[in-house]
Amino acid sequence: MNTKEQILQEIDSLSEPQLQTILEFIYSLKPKSETTHSKAVQAFLVSLEERQEVYRRLANS
Repeated sequence: MNTKEQILQEIDSLSEPQLQTILEFIYSLKPKSETTHSKAVQAFLVSLEERQEVYRRLANS
């Protein structure tokens, strides 16, 4: 069994609060620029979704 398989096996036995802690730890291992980029992309997607109606109206006029 490789490391990834062992981790997945252990994850199956954890409670939700423990899983949240593990997720936060995993995020802390990632480079800061990757996390920042991800947040920027998420913000863009939210913005795009919010303005989708406006874009549709402009396209139809």
